[in-house]
Amino acid sequence: MTVPRPATSVRDRLADLALMAVSALGALAIAGEAEQRGQLTGDALNAAFGLAVLGTVTLWFRRRYPVAVTVVLALLLTVTDLVIVAVLIAVYTVSALRSWSTTAATFGASLLIYVPYSVLFPAPELSAFNTNMIYVALMSLVLAAGSTTRARYEAIAGLYERAERAEIEAQERAEQLRVQERQRIAGEMHDVLAHRISLVSLQAGALEVRSDLPSGVAESVTGIRLQSHRALEDLREILGVLRAGTDTDGLRPQPGIADLARLVAEARAAGTEICIDFRATGDPSEHVGRTIYRLVQEGLTNARKHAQGRPVEILLERAGAREVRVRLRNAPASPGGTPVPGSHSGLVGLAERVALAGGRLSYGMRRVPEGGVVFQVEAWLPWSA
Repeated sequence: MTVPRPATSVRDRLADLALMAVSALGALAIAGEAEQRGQLTGDALNAAFGLAVLGTVTLWFRRRYPVAVTVVLALLLTVTDLVIVAVLIAVYTVSALRSWSTTAATFGASLLIYVPYSVLFPAPELSAFNTNMIYVALMSLVLAAGSTTRARYEAIAGLYERAERAEIEAQERAEQLRVQERQRIAGEMHDVLAHRISLVSLQAGALEVRSDLPSGVAESVTGIRLQSHRALEDLREILGVLRAGTDTDGLRPQPGIADLARLVAEARAAGTEICIDFRATGDPSEHVGRTIYRLVQEGLTNARKHAQGRPVEILLERAGAREVRVRLRNAPASPGGTPVPGSHSGLVGLAERVALAGGRLSYGMRRVPEGGVVFQVEAWLPWSA
């Protein structure tokens, strides 16, 4: 089994260069000593040193091909001992990066390959046996060092694996909690809102069948029943989104700019006087179209709640080549009116929605050139035809 380790970094490459320098210095030292003893001279010395340089260069690839580099250096060791330092470095790399079986095979082969050379070209002051014992001791040291490095790599890999597994488990637990919370909210909304809206729809239906109601009242009752029915449909869709989470396939498409006419018609049927000026042509992106719809919807809702009976002006026009401007105006409420209770969070949420779409929103009391003060909601959104 190959030991997982981090990708090669600049620090690793600097270490490779340092080890190559150590290998070259070791080859120079062995060559100098052999020349002094008269073992290597002239062309033989140059050839042996050339092979040592070749072996040193192969160390640059030791991380990617540790076994192949060790095999090449071991073959060079059959003709010259100038590469012995490079062989030690290669064996260390194999023991650090490869499995125990591969390390043992490489270790044994490197020991056996050196035996013929040590017998044919023994050191003057040492026997072949003593030379091989020293070689075995050096190989054992680098094997121990490589095994220690391998254990460290395995420990780091284990820590990374446990951390990734813990992160995945934490994400799964968080998603389960979100699903449970969505289901709890959906249940609460269904138990409370669906019950009350259904009662409104049923009571309106009961009034609608009465024949003694004035015509104007009968039309209002019909409007209440229809709006209650639509509110139940919207509530059912919201509950479906809550229960489905991110899986919204099969749910009703979200409203966009094409649904503004229906929204305005419903508001007019409810008694709101609306003046519309639509000057923008083409279709924006789905996200922007949905944001425009929600902006107009919230503006009309606020007008009905806080300025009942006052007319509303809606303007939709292009503002330059890349923006669309949406503006809603209504006069302040008449003195003595009874405003509908509100949470005062609709415009804040609307500002967040506009910001997510890449636009900007402003609202508040404004003086108009025609004279007087109006409440104005104005947004600029990106437009893509």
